[in-house]
Amino acid sequence: MRKKFATLFSLLTIFAVIAAGCGNANGSQKSGSSNSSSAKQESITAVGSTALQPLVQEAATQYMNNNAGATINVQGGGSGTGLSKVVEGAVQIGNSDVFAEEKDGIDASKIVDHKVAVVGFAPVVNKGVGVKNITKQQLIGIFTGKITNWKEVGGKDQKIVIINRAEGSGTRTEFEKWALDGATTVKAQEQDSSGTVQKIVSETPGAISYLAFSYINDKVQALKVDGVEPTEDNVKTNKWKIWAYEHMYTNGEPKGLTKKFIDYMLSDEVQKNLVPKLGYMSISDMKVERDAKGNVTNK
Repeated sequence: MRKKFATLFSLLTIFAVIAAGCGNANGSQKSGSSNSSSAKQESITAVGSTALQPLVQEAATQYMNNNAGATINVQGGGSGTGLSKVVEGAVQIGNSDVFAEEKDGIDASKIVDHKVAVVGFAPVVNKGVGVKNITKQQLIGIFTGKITNWKEVGGKDQKIVIINRAEGSGTRTEFEKWALDGATTVKAQEQDSSGTVQKIVSETPGAISYLAFSYINDKVQALKVDGVEPTEDNVKTNKWKIWAYEHMYTNGEPKGLTKKFIDYMLSDEVQKNLVPKLGYMSISDMKVERDAKGNVTNK
């Protein structure tokens, strides 16, 4: 009898230990869930330049993966949209390829500039046009409608099809300023997205447009201008003059998640790894500086 009682007691003890273990496991799960849900929820929106968009989007994804509770919405729309929206206070960050001072209707004194990268731009053509090098004057002639056939610049007997970025695009503003000496491009098909421009140029016989280096691949032909190649090394010394800073503007000094994210954009993790990986250049790599008026000085 005593033996049976001892056995029963042992079984009850084992059951109690197992039950306690399950209770602790459930408690741990609830505790973990509670910790996860207690992470501070913050959300910001960055709108504007499509030339800068791939970098900001990838950086935002990395940041959110490492910071529970943070939501960073990244949208395009062009530099003009980014600047106007951040001035209005409709978004926390306005992404732009141009200085705010260069945009009509933008009060630059109300917003704060954060330069996060440098991007080069280049004229690009459909690979079938038969041209790889062009003079600056020929380029101006094409985009102002004075040259209409590729044979006039050494290419095929083929009509030139101009693909423009939309009004308000920072890429267009910078291209007209630095590649066309301020000339306004002829009225032509307009596209809001750099990605769309790349696709159309690659698929349209005789097409020409312009893209940030980060959008140039083997589907299109980037043109040399006056024998100078559109390369990062040439941008760094201003030998290739068609380039711009990539700006992230805030309405006043950034706070909260906005400040944390901009600090992350300027961190080594982004500047030394992500920036070159995606075809941009770090601010620290530049050997020259350029102000809003276009004045260039050595660093």
